[in-house]
Amino acid sequence: MEEWSEQQIKQRLEASDERLFIYFYTPMCGTCKVTERMLQVVLAMEPNLPLVKCNANYCPGLTQSWKVESVPCIASIERRSLTRKRYRMQGVADLLQWFQESA
Repeated sequence: MEEWSEQQIKQRLEASDERLFIYFYTPMCGTCKVTERMLQVVLAMEPNLPLVKCNANYCPGLTQSWKVESVPCIASIERRSLTRKRYRMQGVADLLQWFQESA
């Protein structure tokens, strides 16, 4: 999973209407580390999933404007707008279903 900066995310949103999922995390968060492992499994099953990660500590503009309440958080972006956020990561199957519902 590629890591993007706040600037890269904003540039992508300005340039494209394509769907994008952004995984917000912080490096010292244990739950974030578990979530990232689950997301790696999801990506192995769905290699074309448009998923990137972003360190929430370095994205204050996005986290404030999108009201990201805690990490880990997965934001679903469609047509340049935030459509859904997910904070509870129950398992690989549950995450996979959530991504597929967003398709």
